[in-house]
Amino acid sequence: MKTTSTDLPLLLSTEQLAAVLDAPQHSAHDSTTNLLIVDVSSADNYAKGHIAGAVHLPPSALICGIKPAMGKIPDQQTLSALFSQLGLNADTHVIAYDDEGGGWAGRLIWTLDAIGHKNYSYLDGGILAWRAENRKTATTSSRPSSSNFSVSELDRSVIIDAEELLELLGDNDISIWDARSEEEYAGNKVFAQRGGHIPGAKNYDWLELMNQQAQLQLLPLDEIQNRLNALGISREKLLITHCQTHHRSGLSYLVAKLLGYPRIKAYHGSWSEWGNRDDTPIETGL
Repeated sequence: MKTTSTDLPLLLSTEQLAAVLDAPQHSAHDSTTNLLIVDVSSADNYAKGHIAGAVHLPPSALICGIKPAMGKIPDQQTLSALFSQLGLNADTHVIAYDDEGGGWAGRLIWTLDAIGHKNYSYLDGGILAWRAENRKTATTSSRPSSSNFSVSELDRSVIIDAEELLELLGDNDISIWDARSEEEYAGNKVFAQRGGHIPGAKNYDWLELMNQQAQLQLLPLDEIQNRLNALGISREKLLITHCQTHHRSGLSYLVAKLLGYPRIKAYHGSWSEWGNRDDTPIETGL
């Protein structure tokens, strides 16, 4: 399993996090430990009970919100303000979790990659697993001390735009992972002007990455890798992942990192952009 610079694993279990938080010198957001737990769930779910000390990050803060491609990454000024409000510093270790199996938490981790921050973990199963084990939660909001974090430029190695993707279509060195449902991929369920999928893309629904009977924790990674191998999505190629708004593909991006894929880009315009243009090639069917 890949680890971070603070020796916390990228994929963090509830037991591991509980051990960190139970240590006398640690807290969820503490200047001496530089640990920041970020809850990327709904405001209602955060209010019902979150990990003590976790700060709430509305999922909408991670997207630009501009139609039609609402899921594109916000501009650098917006990101600077956002992460300053969260109290992010260069040596902060972020622990991301959500209430849906990793889509929004994965989106946060991709955003951290895009702004050049590499210290993070994902809490497997998020708040659902935490509550199922009757671990301590809080209902009072936590407000971190702000920082002067600044995003000077985005790391384009993890981002791809429509024009770049159009140029790469047909290249044998790329794999495209479509994390939407099979119905969307085939063009039978349409959430844009046109339905279908990007030519050459392989469909692996994000919901199939998680165990529905175990608080949406990830399936065994070797099982996921076997499925990716069967689809022809190998580590040797540049992996491009997307969904409708790069929310669901936040999880596929994270899973690819866990599996050690060396080159991963998220198409942040996703289908809400591709399917609403009239100059992008589309295929339908399975």
